[in-house]
Amino acid sequence: MAATDADGVAGEALPDPAPEIGRRRSSSEQAALYIRRLIFDGHLRPGSRVPQDDIAHALGLSRVPVREALIALEREGFVTIELHRGAFVNALDESTVIDHYELYGVLYGFAVVRAMGRGSSDLVERLSDIERAFSATEDPAAAWHLALAFHSTIVDGVASPRLRVLLRAMSTLVPANLFAVVPGAIETERQGFRAILRAMRRDDADRAAHEYRRMLGQTGKQVAQLFEERGLFVQPFAATMAES
Repeated sequence: MAATDADGVAGEALPDPAPEIGRRRSSSEQAALYIRRLIFDGHLRPGSRVPQDDIAHALGLSRVPVREALIALEREGFVTIELHRGAFVNALDESTVIDHYELYGVLYGFAVVRAMGRGSSDLVERLSDIERAFSATEDPAAAWHLALAFHSTIVDGVASPRLRVLLRAMSTLVPANLFAVVPGAIETERQGFRAILRAMRRDDADRAAHEYRRMLGQTGKQVAQLFEERGLFVQPFAATMAES
C-alpha cells in the first residue's frame, strides 16, 4: 500500500477500516481511530498530508466528522493543521512515546492513591478477581478486556469526572489491541497487576502508585521498540546524512 506523499498526492486506495472501528463510536471517533491506524501501519508517514476526502470515502462519512477527528488529533499531537493547506502527520520520536505512557502511569498512580483513600471495602477483592483471570489467560482479546476492567475499576473507585476527562483525552498511541501487537505486553501487565495488588493489600498507597508508574513506563518502552521496528520514528538528521 503506497503512502500519501508530502504533497498529499494519494497512491493506491486506502485500506478498508477494521470492523471494530465502527463499534459504539461516534463518526468523528471512527475517523480518528482510522487515521491513527493509517499512521501506525505506515500508510501515512511523517510529513504527509492527510487525505481527508479519501478517508471520508473509505468510512462512508462526510468530511465534517473527518475534520472534527483531525482537530482532536491535533490536540493529541498526531497532526498539525495548516490554514488553507490541510492536516499533516507529525513526526514521532522515542521520548514522545515513552512520555505518553509515563503520563498514563502518573494519572493511574494518582487514581489508585485516591481510590485507596476512599476505603472501598471490596476494591481489592474485585481487582483480585480480575487479576486472577488475567493471569490465567494468554488470549490477547480476553487480556485486553480484563486489563480495561482492572483500570476502570480503580478509576470508578475515585469517582472523579475530572480524572475521567483527562484519561479520555489521552488516546492510546497503539490503535489496536496492545496485547496482540506488542511483544511482552501481557507479561508486563501481569507482573504489574500483581505488584499493585501486593501494595494495596499492605495498604501502601505510595507503593501502589509507584508500581502503576513502573508498569506503564515499561509498556511505553515496549511500544517505543515496536514503533522503531515499524520505522515510525523519523531518523535523526545525523543518521540520515550518514546513510546518504
